[in-house]
Amino acid sequence: MDFNFTTKQTEFRSTVHDFIENNWVKGAWAARSERWKAARAYESSLADGGWLTMSWPEDYGGGGATYWEQMIFNEESALANAPSGGQGADRVGPVLIIHGTDAQKQEHLPPIAQGEVMWCQGYSEPGSGSDLASLQTRATRDGDDFIINGQKIWTSGAMEADWVHILTRTDAEAPKHRGISYFMLKLDTPGITIRPISQLHDEGDSDGHGFNETFFEDVRVPAKNMIGEENRGWYVAATALDFERSGIHRMAGAISPYYRLLENAKEVNSRGRGRKISDHAPSRQALAETRIEIEVARYLGYRVTWMQASNLVPNQESSMSKMFGSELQQRTARRGISMLGLYGGLRPSDSHAPLSGEFCQYYMTTVSLTIAAGTSEIQRNIIATRGLGLPRG
Repeated sequence: MDFNFTTKQTEFRSTVHDFIENNWVKGAWAARSERWKAARAYESSLADGGWLTMSWPEDYGGGGATYWEQMIFNEESALANAPSGGQGADRVGPVLIIHGTDAQKQEHLPPIAQGEVMWCQGYSEPGSGSDLASLQTRATRDGDDFIINGQKIWTSGAMEADWVHILTRTDAEAPKHRGISYFMLKLDTPGITIRPISQLHDEGDSDGHGFNETFFEDVRVPAKNMIGEENRGWYVAATALDFERSGIHRMAGAISPYYRLLENAKEVNSRGRGRKISDHAPSRQALAETRIEIEVARYLGYRVTWMQASNLVPNQESSMSKMFGSELQQRTARRGISMLGLYGGLRPSDSHAPLSGEFCQYYMTTVSLTIAAGTSEIQRNIIATRGLGLPRG
């Protein structure tokens, strides 16, 4: 593996950086709905510039970019906290390119490439999270349609999305991994109810919920919207999960908080008896460990890209990147809270909060990171069984 970037790749990174600087409006909005509006407008500019699906094959509306160029774009976007296309561009589109029919590709890929639709994911259920294959949402055949009944939970972005890609059970008698089918479903279909879930870090924002419960009551979906074969949807979902877990963004998510904490550590803190955080040996050690771990996470992400560029299929490597990156963000948040002292636990709305309460919010936000997209325990099982060849049980 050679992770030295070529001159062309370095120039490409500069181009991406300049594009983001000139087109993404940084900062926070008062309401989540405003953030989503800004994200959709920005993604339209990504589509216009050919950035949104740059690594897709040109036949499907992509730019035919290399895996490395896509990774550079994703890394720069994450560093700037800028949207990079959402689930349509990085999950649904690639899955359709691999598993979809020609008709599905013609219907769904152009709107994704043009930034016209937003997708969410219907996987987890109240009783089926880590053991996702035990899901109970049913899809029953009825002529040219299937009728879906059940419930999904932690449906990120469901309030704003246009479509959901959803796993359902179509054969209750089959072994649990073999009786699942994968559908695409419009969220304005009759029978769908979406209920926002209040989160730990919500603060006075009536529409600030990212997670949702999604209920399906006699919802009709055309059979032609099934991705892959009936009862073989689990194996299609595995493709989507590999795309979800392989991103460089988890590493990048720790960098900006780390540098802001580093700058704050150099300042004299009047609440700490006039001492700098950097004068405190354990704090210096924590900052050094975080910087080292950021580099480890970066190269774990680069390794996944190297494998893809070498026509290899990352599996346990994606789990390694996902697990380390999400746990890195949690450790960074905990270290920041500890270094800032009791005032570090103040919310952004408190005028006494250091760093505008960023680390309090960051700490609460990172709680879910080692659960979403597969828990750390699930990732460790994958690494152990598929990577190290250890027995199950």
